[in-house]
Amino acid sequence: MRDGFGRTIDYMRISVTDRCNLRCRYCMPDGVECVPMADILTLEESARIAACSALLGIRKIKITGGEPLVRLGCCRFVRMLKDTRGIENVTITTNGILLEQYVDQLVEAGIDGINISLDTLDGGLYKALTGGGSLKAVQKALERTLKACESRHIPIKINAVSLDLKDLAAHLGCGYEGPGWRELLTLAKAYPIDVRFIEMMPVGYGRQYRSLNHGELLRELQALYPGLEKDDSVHGNGPAVYYRIPGFLGSVGFISAIHGKFCESCNRLRLTSQGYLKSCLCYEDGKDLRQILRGSGTEEEKDRMLLAAMERAIKQKPMAHCFEHPEMMTECGNMVKIGG
Repeated sequence: MRDGFGRTIDYMRISVTDRCNLRCRYCMPDGVECVPMADILTLEESARIAACSALLGIRKIKITGGEPLVRLGCCRFVRMLKDTRGIENVTITTNGILLEQYVDQLVEAGIDGINISLDTLDGGLYKALTGGGSLKAVQKALERTLKACESRHIPIKINAVSLDLKDLAAHLGCGYEGPGWRELLTLAKAYPIDVRFIEMMPVGYGRQYRSLNHGELLRELQALYPGLEKDDSVHGNGPAVYYRIPGFLGSVGFISAIHGKFCESCNRLRLTSQGYLKSCLCYEDGKDLRQILRGSGTEEEKDRMLLAAMERAIKQKPMAHCFEHPEMMTECGNMVKIGG
């Protein structure tokens, strides 16, 4: 389906929980006041919305949280989506803490891609940044995931928020001296995985942190690796721009919401764990689909109402975000509530 500006909307991010087993400084450092589970969509309700979205042209779904693997039945949900007519691609973004435990189940369920959020390879900084997380657990999970996904050619990506790690470490008092973002490139060199740098978006706690400018980051990368070349092959569902470095097994990607605004090609919707459908991360506007699911009417009537509400959300999708003008934003919630 096309929105009011002619963009094809075929990708939806579904948050299955607002819970998380980490306390990342830029996301939920003090935890969140979790809503009762009764207010969270059941997996069956989320799958029903996904089935309706497929009728409107959604073909690709990303499962997010909070941390999706803390939701019981997350792997079963992958299978539910894979069995949904019209849904062609189901991927997941996880912090990796529980991934070693669940990766085999994800693969058997039919997962099409796994993204691991990882901002540093320094154990001390990782622990400080995540509020006590274990880098070794994520590294073990990555090794296990590489083995589990290899035979099925399931792509693995590392998502790193573009933070000034030295400045952050000084703020956290953990004595980190670098080399900053460069250390993450060793993963793309050693393994056939993509390392993607994501500019910090001024949403929730993220407003308190300065993101590295990807234009400057790219220039540093070009100076460091003169043989850097643009990689135009398809790597996934989103807006990342990729580059290849000679001798590296994986590519390097940039998701630049601020300094490389890509709204003209935005193809996504977001469904929060409470059933609120958002067409743009920047604004609070959306449609309450939980109210429809749990309201009065026959199942057929509810499906018609769901389709109508989703179609309106797509047609009313804003032309662009306004992250460069935070004072114009109307979204006041934290990312963990919205879905990453």
